Amino acid sequence: MVMCNLKKKTLMSWSSGKDSAWAFYKLLQNPGIKVVDLFCTVNREFNRVAMHGVRVALLLQQAARIGLPVELIEIPYPCSNDEYENIMGKFIEKAKDNTIEYFAFGDLFLEDIRNYREQKLASSGIKPIFPIWGLPTDALAKEMINNGLKTIITCIDPKQIPQEFIGEEFNEKFLGSLPESVDPCGENGEFHSFVYDGPMFRNPIHVSVGDIIHRDNFIFAGEY
Repeated sequence: MVMCNLKKKTLMSWSSGKDSAWAFYKLLQNPGIKVVDLFCTVNREFNRVAMHGVRVALLLQQAARIGLPVELIEIPYPCSNDEYENIMGKFIEKAKDNTIEYFAFGDLFLEDIRNYREQKLASSGIKPIFPIWGLPTDALAKEMINNGLKTIITCIDPKQIPQEFIGEEFNEKFLGSLPESVDPCGENGEFHSFVYDGPMFRNPIHVSVGDIIHRDNFIFAGEY
């Protein structure tokens, strides 16, 4: 008797941060899903992960620890919405040609972002999935920490969170120090992060915080 492989071929949208890492970890526990690749948008000008500001060299180390390839989607700087959608449209077509069935995202509760992803994938036949959608972010943040996710804060929006949080570890102390207006997972863009160890990694990445950089109304922590 021939057994059919019913696992859905899935690409994971990988930001280098904690939410995408935890969504990926949840997918590893799903017997109906097979993540075959990661993909990440990269700022071509600075050779860093878009928004998170993480060096591509560290992104590649994450993929190596996971044991999956990562597709680098280069975007220009600055990048208009039309340029971004054109680049992503070509990537979606490529994924469709490779019989990818799902795109997975680490989004938590922002309906407009989810609706945008669903709209852009609607005609492709690729289904967007959201493994950690709707989970209470205070409990989710503690779940990540208690299960060994190791993360540093690489970017903050100083209009929403004080500069002192840049370069800090995402841990219980960090959560306890956040202003009440800040989401524990930074889902409103208050902060972004880089995961250097966790249950999805074979071994940790050794990383240190370098220079603090101000650019485009955000504050970034250089790392090496």
